[in-house]
Amino acid sequence: MMLLRLGTVLLLLGAGMLYSVRAGKLTPGAALTGGLLGGLIYLGGGFGGLSMLAAFFLLGSAASGWHLAEKRRSGLAEENKGRRTAGQVVANAGVAALAGLASWWWPAQATAFQLLLAGSFAAATADTLASELGNIYGRRYYNILTLRLDTRGLNGVVSLEGTLCGVAGSALIAGLYSLSFGWGREVGWLVLAGTIGNLADSVLGATLERQHRLSNNAVNFLNTLVGGVVAGLCYWVG
Repeated sequence: MMLLRLGTVLLLLGAGMLYSVRAGKLTPGAALTGGLLGGLIYLGGGFGGLSMLAAFFLLGSAASGWHLAEKRRSGLAEENKGRRTAGQVVANAGVAALAGLASWWWPAQATAFQLLLAGSFAAATADTLASELGNIYGRRYYNILTLRLDTRGLNGVVSLEGTLCGVAGSALIAGLYSLSFGWGREVGWLVLAGTIGNLADSVLGATLERQHRLSNNAVNFLNTLVGGVVAGLCYWVG
């Protein structure tokens, strides 16, 4: 049974890596990095953890490609034709992988680390959907710090529509978590964690990233870390 599960995981990860490279979603190095991180996520999160990883990847890819021609005309399309690098993969899934490893290493605290893993993906998904879809459907764009009108696409600029898309992304991750680990108040915790992580990303973007003190990858990593920590705090306090 264990060999069957291991074979299934390797098959899923291998298929995902191959597809991502052939479809132009990831560079070869990024695909290899994603496969390694996916293995760590499975160690502590099982197939539930992999489902959240897959959901983030598929939603992020779809959102990045949505109305791509319009984004290119407006200068909002991602660099390198949207193909993610290894650094971007670590920025978005590194915290989840560390949480998966911790869950496997300290099984007595597995529940807390699995929730932290889900919180990091909730934040990553919220940030991606908020920025990619907000740039298309937003009507007014505001600086997260001053709440004054600002330029669409700049770091730290948000819209109501984009923020709501981010909340929906967090809710989807919360649903996937609950399907694997059980329904309860964790759903609300994860939506909260994803939303706070997304807002933290915007604050960092409006400050340290605009000042060129942090790279976009660093900001994304901190976004997922905030989401994971908030989910973990909800668990320990609640």
